Amino acid sequence: QVELVESGGGLVQAGGSLGLACTASGPTFISNYDMGWFRQTPGKAREFVATINWNAGKTDYADSVKGRFSISRNHAEKTVYLQMNSLKPEDTAVYYCAAALALNSHPPIRENEYRYWGQGTQVTVSS
Repeated sequence: QVELVESGGGLVQAGGSLGLACTASGPTFISNYDMGWFRQTPGKAREFVATINWNAGKTDYADSVKGRFSISRNHAEKTVYLQMNSLKPEDTAVYYCAAALALNSHPPIRENEYRYWGQGTQVTVSS
């Protein structure tokens, strides 16, 4: 069992930066899991944002955030981070972190491949 708690959301102006953190707790070794960030706006399906594999050797990003967002992780702190730069109003959403057991060489980008989810944190970008 893994519990994930996101933090760092808030309100920021367009062009600004914001950092999110997701801390894991529970008896499971989170280092065995690939970690991902997704986001969702009202009335829309949750969409993939970024993912990082268990040993931080591979990352992947949605085209809409490439070059602006950066995912990283710290095993000792059991935390995965999402640094968001050059934010746009369309980045406004509830951001969720998720954990998927590391089974493949590439970390997953599909929502249904993730087993554990956090409660989400709101990010609002004003124009």
